[in-house]
Amino acid sequence: MYEKDPVKIFVVEDDPAYTKFLKYVLGLNPDYEVEYFTTGKECLNNLHKKPDVITLDYSLPDQPGEKVLEQIRNYDPNINVIIVSAQEKIGTAVELLKAGAYDYITKDQDTKERLFNSINNARNKASLIREINHLKKEITEKYEFGKSIIGSSAAIKRVFELLEKAVKSTISVSITGETGTGKELIAKAIHYNSKRKDKPFVAVNITAIPSTLIESELFGHEKGAFTGAVGRRIGKFEEAEGGTIFLDEIGEMDPNLQAKLLRVLQEREITRVGGNQTIKLDVRLITATHKDLAEEVRAGRFREDLYYRLLGLPIHLPPLRERGNDILLIAKHFLDQYAKENQLPKFTITPEAQEKLLAYSFPGNIRELKSLIELAAVMADDQIIKPGNITFTKTSRPESFFLKEMTMQEYMYHIIRHFLNKYDNNVLEVARRLDIGKSSLYRYLKEMEAAGI
Repeated sequence: MYEKDPVKIFVVEDDPAYTKFLKYVLGLNPDYEVEYFTTGKECLNNLHKKPDVITLDYSLPDQPGEKVLEQIRNYDPNINVIIVSAQEKIGTAVELLKAGAYDYITKDQDTKERLFNSINNARNKASLIREINHLKKEITEKYEFGKSIIGSSAAIKRVFELLEKAVKSTISVSITGETGTGKELIAKAIHYNSKRKDKPFVAVNITAIPSTLIESELFGHEKGAFTGAVGRRIGKFEEAEGGTIFLDEIGEMDPNLQAKLLRVLQEREITRVGGNQTIKLDVRLITATHKDLAEEVRAGRFREDLYYRLLGLPIHLPPLRERGNDILLIAKHFLDQYAKENQLPKFTITPEAQEKLLAYSFPGNIRELKSLIELAAVMADDQIIKPGNITFTKTSRPESFFLKEMTMQEYMYHIIRHFLNKYDNNVLEVARRLDIGKSSLYRYLKEMEAAGI
């Protein structure tokens, strides 16, 4: 995409004869758009035109070439400046290259070939930089809170509030929530909206790596550290330098490795397996788990000191069943996404199908909803999702809820609380759904809370 863009070149040269030569040489390539200037000032006054490459005469009438180079670099360090000079002093060339010049070419019989090669290489570099910047912009936009995290329920609004706090600091973040609630998506949203967004985001799923390899995977190893270590390997923490490392399912980490991770977090440094050199780290840590780590600590399965190191800013992701009409918003998003990917017209969901979605508990949360909606889109006729297109493949949670041994009063309390969460604490709507009066609803809650239920 970028390789076919014309190359915009500024030629800064005060020698008329050499300018004529450059016009001939550069005119041989139809992809070059060239402007000519005789002074450094003229060039600097036109930098707003955003040239890709500047060929700069070292000896200009108004100011030295190194001074012009400095001002170009201050304006935009991505502009590739090729110094063209009659001088052949190695020391001068080295100093100019150190100062940021892309290349140094002497005026001799090989100028034409060297200039072509240098401009072509500079063009490739400029194209790569533009492509990288474009991809960074796309990623940043993709993970804008309003685009990547969909919903307007009270539960998700609380998550938005915590995300705003997370991106303004470098504090560690611990994300909890059931499987499928979008913990990695939240971690990426934090990273790509923070000051570290231009640095790496490295995700590691603790459960996906064999326990014998996890230490090497996280911290790296030196050649010969163990059988099969045929060379040095950089670990995930080093890969994430300057950026963010996301440790998913941290609750599954082996107790022995927990101690080593604690030391890394305390000292902000690592030592590769089989090595002696300590390597300083500047990495933000985000962890996630579907487990209750506090309960894991009480059960002796997770270190208490590590728990408090990881806690930082805790963000709990509510299960989908507690997000009310967010289910419909997310379903519509997945339908629109499916239609776009498959070049289809947009889908609609009938009111009856919407009621069916809202009545389901989604034990697999957002991940399950996505799978269910994509299947419904495949089965639908005329882009209309009907109840018959929606197929539930897992056991609904309310069935397991009724397996708990509770009193009728306790059941009543949990049912009311469930509906209040589902409908964003809209008492009138909950009273209507449960077919009880508003005052009765308040009375039930007050009595149950007073009873310590």
